[in-house]
Amino acid sequence: MITEKRHQLILSELKEKGSVKVADLVEKFNFSESTIRRDLVQLEARHCLKRVHGGAIPVLNKFVEKSYQDKKSQFIHQKDGMAKYAASFVQDGESIYLDSGTTTFEMIKYLKEKDIVVVTNGLSHIEALIDHEIPCFILGGRVKHKTKAIIGYEALTLLHRYKFDKCFIGSNGVHPIHGFTTPDPEEALIKEHAIKSSATTYVLVDESKFGEVSFTKFADLEEATIITTGSLDLKAYEKITIVKDVKI
Repeated sequence: MITEKRHQLILSELKEKGSVKVADLVEKFNFSESTIRRDLVQLEARHCLKRVHGGAIPVLNKFVEKSYQDKKSQFIHQKDGMAKYAASFVQDGESIYLDSGTTTFEMIKYLKEKDIVVVTNGLSHIEALIDHEIPCFILGGRVKHKTKAIIGYEALTLLHRYKFDKCFIGSNGVHPIHGFTTPDPEEALIKEHAIKSSATTYVLVDESKFGEVSFTKFADLEEATIITTGSLDLKAYEKITIVKDVKI
């Protein structure tokens, strides 16, 4: 099969599924692993996709954000590992802020035995917190349907009232120069003020977010400890802030 046809098949699979794995492409199309890996390198050079460990994902659109459900279905194993590790930093007697992201959501099941208070702007989070009988508060404001986040002036006003021992945030982009970024300026503002209201901040990101820059910056790298998982070379980030690379 000619190279361009293989590339079309790979991109069609990526569009349909939202991510692809080398092993799955080898099995489905009966190409060699070396051929698939070479094709992914070529497609990345053309800015058609971004390679990640074991496969590829779409190139980030700095203005467009995936839905909560789409995000929830990606990097499931990695998110659980990061969430469990992040939850281990939470101590009894603390107040914490949980961002509305899908990785911070996974932390909730690991917090159920702790004597804490949680504030969140995540609609999905509040139901899980209630189910686990964790004392919690939810910010009021405008509901962002796509990500199930609460944003806007009302949410920001309420957020100003609280002080946190720790906050846990998600990010669409992590870059050594441009810092932490997200597509929505209103959601970025909530993240920014949660960080300012917290003694310690952790940003939980999978390997696909590194090197990416989204539309709105909400923090510099040195403002937070990064929790991630993967096989990336993170030396550029470790020069600027603390990076916890969780092995799972």
